[in-house]
Amino acid sequence: MSGIKSYKELLIWQKGIKIVVLIYKLTKDFPKEEIYALTSQLKRASVSIPSNIAEGFGRQTDKSFNHFLNISRGSLNELETQLIIAKELEFIQNEDIFNELLFLIEEEGKMINAFSKNLK
Repeated sequence: MSGIKSYKELLIWQKGIKIVVLIYKLTKDFPKEEIYALTSQLKRASVSIPSNIAEGFGRQTDKSFNHFLNISRGSLNELETQLIIAKELEFIQNEDIFNELLFLIEEEGKMINAFSKNLK
């Protein structure tokens, strides 16, 4: 991590923020009765991704950072599962955002894996 002064410089954090924004846009059209259920879970899982990247960066050890990257990876898998459930339940109105999210989730997972390997 030499030369990196802030977690905000990390592409994995930036992509995580983009995922959060798209999740919020996608879920605004979900049924109102889902606000405390799937909508809330999708938002929490997405927010967890860049949040754990930031927290891990702040711990300033590779071992600790790796731990938080693992949590981010878990949240990413959780988010993808929840999106598939929302699609199956026909809550998703915007196919473009859904497809972009699936692409970003796959890309983010690969980037987190590569970043994690470089820390070891």
